[in-house]
Amino acid sequence: TTVELVGTVRLFQWNNPHCYIQLTVGSGAAAREYSVEMGAPLHLMGRGWTPRSLRSGDAVRVAIYPLRSGDPGGELASVTRMDGTPIVRAR
Repeated sequence: TTVELVGTVRLFQWNNPHCYIQLTVGSGAAAREYSVEMGAPLHLMGRGWTPRSLRSGDAVRVAIYPLRSGDPGGELASVTRMDGTPIVRAR
C-alpha cells in the first residue's frame, strides 16, 4: 500500500548508492520530516531525473511505500507538483 504526503522539499540528496528527498510535512510544532528513499542516480537518470529535478522549497505531493517500523519515511512511488504535474516517473 502507499501513503500520500503533501509537503515541502527541505533537501534533495543526489548521492550514491541512493538518492533521498527530505520532505517536511505540516508546519510549526506539528511538522515532521520524512526521509524518502529513491534509486541510485544512474538508475534515476534513465527515467529522466537530474540533480535539479527538485529544489529546496518546492511544494510537492509524494506517494511512498512506508517503512514497516512506522518511522517517518519510505520508498518513493511517485512525486507530483501541487498542480498535479508529475516531476518525472520514479519507477
